Amino acid sequence: MSVLTPFDPSYDPLKDATPGVGRDYAPSYWRHHAGPPPQDDGPVDRDMDVDVVLIGAGFTGLATALFLAREYGIKATVLEANQIGWGCTSRNGGQGHLAWGRLSRSQWVKRWGQDVARRLHANSLEGFEVFQSMAEDPEIDCEPQNHGNLLIAHGAKALDGLKEESRLCNRLLGYPTRVLGRDDVLEGYIGDQEAQGAMLEPVGIAVQPLKLAYGYARVARRLGARIHTASPVEGWTTEGGVHHLRTPGGVVRARAVGIATAGYTSPQLHRVTAYRNMPIMANSVWTRTLTDDEVEACGFRSTVLTTDTRKLRYYYRFLPERRLQIGTRSAISGADAQNPRHLKVVHDAIARKFPAIAGIETPWFSHGWMDISHDMMPRIVQPDPGSSIFYAQGYSGNGVAFSAYASKKMAALIAGESLKEADLPIFNSPLPGHPLRPVRRLGQRALYRYFQVLDSLR
Repeated sequence: MSVLTPFDPSYDPLKDATPGVGRDYAPSYWRHHAGPPPQDDGPVDRDMDVDVVLIGAGFTGLATALFLAREYGIKATVLEANQIGWGCTSRNGGQGHLAWGRLSRSQWVKRWGQDVARRLHANSLEGFEVFQSMAEDPEIDCEPQNHGNLLIAHGAKALDGLKEESRLCNRLLGYPTRVLGRDDVLEGYIGDQEAQGAMLEPVGIAVQPLKLAYGYARVARRLGARIHTASPVEGWTTEGGVHHLRTPGGVVRARAVGIATAGYTSPQLHRVTAYRNMPIMANSVWTRTLTDDEVEACGFRSTVLTTDTRKLRYYYRFLPERRLQIGTRSAISGADAQNPRHLKVVHDAIARKFPAIAGIETPWFSHGWMDISHDMMPRIVQPDPGSSIFYAQGYSGNGVAFSAYASKKMAALIAGESLKEADLPIFNSPLPGHPLRPVRRLGQRALYRYFQVLDSLR
């Protein structure tokens, strides 16, 4: 195994052309817990001609390679700048939601009407089955836990909103959600002292996300895919319909390319993805192992995945290893990522939600970049019908489950299939750009301050 270069916490996709070459993983608990990475094919070391290249060895790149091999006999080549699952795949909360993007189901109704909302919901249920089959595959071995999703109301107004959302889900979509009172939450699920109630969804699976990625990689390689680590794409030209991808070790020529770089997509990679996502940083901590008394005092009675209703939301869950994992939004830029105040935000949340463990040690702290689309909805598309380039991006913080379905659909597009759902919003247009691209981060700072005010109104 080649010597890894040190992890760089200041990496910023809006400033750096690539995420590096062969960098070590971020110091997340998932990396500590997952064991050694599966075998890969090492760096590209010569020029080569291949059928399909997938850029990025996170959830999407790996699962797309798996589906291409299993369902179409296409043995893709995956190019990864650093390590398998190096990006947000190894730094997220492991929460497999029933969520297509960032919008709620009531927002689907407002934007597209009831018929499209019903079809999107049906599509999400179908897509979740893809994720569930992968998560529960013994060969993938990602420690799936529970079924369901608990959305905690952090205040009385938020609980009123959850009641309305639950009514819409039940009556319009036939999706049996349930509103819980504060006592039901505290006594049956989690002792979050901020909880005023919650909406319980029946669908959702928590996983060990890096083990999920490792499982995808093992299966994909067993089926014939190749995964080249330490091989960032540093240049891209297209000649006669053939894509020439320049890596440090050689040029890879391919007839088709699938982009699966999510929040780590540099604007310099290719024009079809330039500035189509806004990279947003999130952070996460994992506590030391809790004692029996601490578990009881915190009311940890379930490992169900949990988020709260803040605009700048917290995502958290009690792990089977008796640790609390909790995360939220973080720095605006890579240069500020290690500022101690971002860790303090999470520690303050622990003290509010679980005062019995205020000040607890958090041996693991990491942060990563999410791909927030400008309209809060993902896309799985071939943006230019005349060019064999495809992408699945814009998951907006809900990629653990959605990426499995997105990968299956991107594999179908690469293989030349048409999608029966092609008129749905996630398939029928490319990711939108942003009219204020040069000052988006200034707007992000202002928006975060506004969200903090809204969250304080509860």
